[in-house]
Amino acid sequence: MAWFRKAKKPKQVRAGRSPVPQGLWVKCDGCREVIYSKELERNLRICPKCGHHFRIDARQRIELLLDEGTLEEHFAGIRPTDPLGFKDTKAYKDRIKQYQERLGDKDAVVIVTGDLDGQPVVLAAMEYRFMGGSMGSVVGEKITRAAELAHERGVALIVVSASGGARMQEGVLSLMQMGKISAALAQLRRDGLPYLSILTDPTTGGVTASFAMLGDLNIAEPGALIGFAGPRVIQQTIGQDLPEGFQRSEFLLEHGFLDMVVERSELKATTATALRHLKPVS
Repeated sequence: MAWFRKAKKPKQVRAGRSPVPQGLWVKCDGCREVIYSKELERNLRICPKCGHHFRIDARQRIELLLDEGTLEEHFAGIRPTDPLGFKDTKAYKDRIKQYQERLGDKDAVVIVTGDLDGQPVVLAAMEYRFMGGSMGSVVGEKITRAAELAHERGVALIVVSASGGARMQEGVLSLMQMGKISAALAQLRRDGLPYLSILTDPTTGGVTASFAMLGDLNIAEPGALIGFAGPRVIQQTIGQDLPEGFQRSEFLLEHGFLDMVVERSELKATTATALRHLKPVS
């Protein structure tokens, strides 16, 4: 009788569409294995198979480092301007507006105060999703104010960098932020207050050439790209093959550019311990 049963046709999947819900699985950039998205989130966006550290945003970074219920945001209302009337494929002012609407932040850094394992700190976390974390006048102003706030309160400053470097749409005004932030950090040094720089993937350009490398401790996550110019640009400039792992955090640690490479799951505990050792004697 099975001969006379009508065979059911398999459901047709439209071209370009997958029966699996989008975003349910993620392919790791390190080992190329497929990871269940929820498992990745539970593991702080670290691949459970190879340890590759996926990028996380500024708000996630703050949540990772600060004690729950202690944070307060500062300088959130500072907005960028368009002093050069810059336009490439799109007007700079329109590009800024697009990022602000998409992300809900005014620019590429978030400044908060709060407790890190019971220790009061000022924390600046850069947002790579906002124009590649590029450093314009607002980023420079907010990090400078964060350093000044740490000076006023007599607490440590922590800056988490994730940046493609200076923001070309603001020209020399962007480059001026390097010196401005560095001067504010020098005041903290005179105060004897700790400044910890945490470098994440990627930290490049004028950010690396200024405040990202000025910490009392320079700490990086595993596998982070850190440098001034990109490896491809350097290779084309000097016409030579680069060493294995060039500009990755482990290579920089081995060559004395970093003090520590710390996994994300250990970052809060390591930072808290460092702050206790660096705390000025009263």
